[in-house]
Amino acid sequence: MLNQRIVLTGITGFLGSHLAAALVAEGCEVIGLKRRSSSLQRLAGILPKLTLVDVESSDFEVLFRDYGKVDAIIHTATNYGRNSESVSEIFTANTEFPLRLLDAGSRAGVHAFMNTDTILDKYLNLYAFSKNQLLEWGRFFALHKKITFWNLRLEHFYGANDDASKFTAYIVDSCLSNEPEIQLTLGEQRRDFIYIDDVVSAYLLLLREIQCAPPGLSEFDVGSGTSISIREFVILVKQLTNSSTTLNFGALPYRDGEVMHSVANVAPLLALGWRCNYDIKAGIRKLLGMEALNT
Repeated sequence: MLNQRIVLTGITGFLGSHLAAALVAEGCEVIGLKRRSSSLQRLAGILPKLTLVDVESSDFEVLFRDYGKVDAIIHTATNYGRNSESVSEIFTANTEFPLRLLDAGSRAGVHAFMNTDTILDKYLNLYAFSKNQLLEWGRFFALHKKITFWNLRLEHFYGANDDASKFTAYIVDSCLSNEPEIQLTLGEQRRDFIYIDDVVSAYLLLLREIQCAPPGLSEFDVGSGTSISIREFVILVKQLTNSSTTLNFGALPYRDGEVMHSVANVAPLLALGWRCNYDIKAGIRKLLGMEALNT
């Protein structure tokens, strides 16, 4: 059991809600930061065990003073820029907000800040650029011994209750509903897909490790360590859902700056004793209610 006091951002999101449930099961006191307008649907089963704070009305200095000694901050909140948000909105969500939290936490004596980052090139889009800006601030704080800052670079994670706008969820939902056609690129891009339970287990492992680590910066890739093509992934989903949907590969062009191959270097995680329990087929089967854990 971890039995720590954790401040968790993005608690109502896909990753945050899964982390919150796992932290509660580990005996942690979870202080979740959320927007007033955020739906609590993903947290329904654990709401009585959480402390929720609206970020619009929160003073982080007061938060750390009133709730006592916080062991770690886990930052998962993000703005992907998928809804035509302005540059300032993306910057505020991905850089300014977590930087204020990082600053207040370091001055309150919080030992560790675990940041959820992206594997995307920092110049690909505003989302990736703003995430990189926070990483540089974390590097500064770590170099000046203000806090232990661990940066987790997530590959393409998926699972139940994911956002419908994400690629994996869109493909699964479209196949389940037997949409007439899905328009796709050629699908040659290779991605490292990792099931949400494996992502959460990596966070928990690193949360145990970080409490013994001195101030400084460490970075970890979080993925399965194996890549498959987008084409293979989509065909597998169609097969497992027994869908009649037509897959129109080549109907869409690749986006500018398309990443053609991405795979996590999981050697540092493996060295700490972590293991990926779900390969891509087992993960999709669990998502579909056909659970099959790797043996």
